[in-house]
Amino acid sequence: MSDDISGRPTSPARRSLLRAGIAAGVALPAGALAARAQGTAPGTPDPLITEVQDWARYTGDGVDATPYGMPIHFEDQVVRRNVPWLTADPISSINFTPIHELDGTITPAGCAFERHHSGAIELSKPDYRLMINGLVDRPLVFTYDDLTRFPRKAGVYFCECAANSGMEWAGAQLNGVQFTQGMIHNMEYVGVSLKTLLDEAGVKPEGKWVYVEGADASSNGRSIPIEKALDDVLVAFKANGEALRKEHGYPVRLVVPGWEGNMWVKWLRRIEVTDAAVESREETSKYTDTMADGTSRKWTWVMDAKSVITAPSPQVPIAHGPGPLVITGLAWSGRGAVTRVDVSTDGGKSWQTARLAAPGVPMAMTRFYFDLNWDGSELLLQSRAIDETGYVQPTKDALRAIRGENSVYHNNAIQTWWIKPDGSAENVEVS
Repeated sequence: MSDDISGRPTSPARRSLLRAGIAAGVALPAGALAARAQGTAPGTPDPLITEVQDWARYTGDGVDATPYGMPIHFEDQVVRRNVPWLTADPISSINFTPIHELDGTITPAGCAFERHHSGAIELSKPDYRLMINGLVDRPLVFTYDDLTRFPRKAGVYFCECAANSGMEWAGAQLNGVQFTQGMIHNMEYVGVSLKTLLDEAGVKPEGKWVYVEGADASSNGRSIPIEKALDDVLVAFKANGEALRKEHGYPVRLVVPGWEGNMWVKWLRRIEVTDAAVESREETSKYTDTMADGTSRKWTWVMDAKSVITAPSPQVPIAHGPGPLVITGLAWSGRGAVTRVDVSTDGGKSWQTARLAAPGVPMAMTRFYFDLNWDGSELLLQSRAIDETGYVQPTKDALRAIRGENSVYHNNAIQTWWIKPDGSAENVEVS
């Protein structure tokens, strides 16, 4: 082992590549060495380095080529996808965030999953009205412009459909993290505290719940306890710095941090203060948890701690062969901040602590990384999240012992990817 001109130790293989580069009359940075080693024969100059390419020979697009910027076409595969057989019609259906293609924690709005009960509607700002009625001192109606005059709040929160991973209750089903865990997004929301608007109307002492309702044809509505309504709920009109997307409830939606996504009512039109839960369709026949004995429990609003490895995974196989491997994924909890994520490479027999990209934030996604020198052997990759309450993400067996296999909602069980020697991955269960 000797040093190169920068003073860094060099291996025999690195020295031979350096000599080849010097003989060709070019200086090769470390990244270029790897590229040339993959793309050309040893000792042959890499034309992507030694020759002037078209992108450096001609001028590019002007500043107004895309007035609203879009991703470059090389990233066309980074899109939401649905499962056609999952629902009878796309009007009342869902698609999935491509979480396997993303890094960091913020979900681009154009990638964030959609869930509609009667399709995404077009409602303009001038036509928008929000009514507060019921057990209040002063029934009120707000326009969009009215809402923008109140003091604003901002926060980064995850929104997860209660049915995320729902198809996995009875066993491994869909071979891709986008489809098993992709009913989720994590965005920065800006709006008005619901408490501010309720204070304007004056909640009467007997007001114990609020019923929130959307303007779409389904009139999707949910009951929320007054304690939550007066805590951290937002009436939001911005996401990731811009207006809400049509599919995310433009111009105004509800944000209910840490609670299941169906309560985040889109195209919010009415907030009724009541003395009891309305018990609408979406909180009785739907979004209730089926137990092993066939009964159902309700009011399971909070999304418990959960995590998943996004890469490698079935849609992101290992393409580079044995050697350094970055294992990465996402963790979140509706009860507070994620404080730790563990990773297992042997199906849960042993665990090692992953590195958090940043300290966990309550009700927001946390990115984790685990660096491994992969020897090309089979792996059974798992992750488990631990939140600030001490809650540990459970196994499927632990959940099924309580819930059985016929449930749909609130499946926060540990996910397993079987990594094969060729680098491909498969969704499996470990018993």
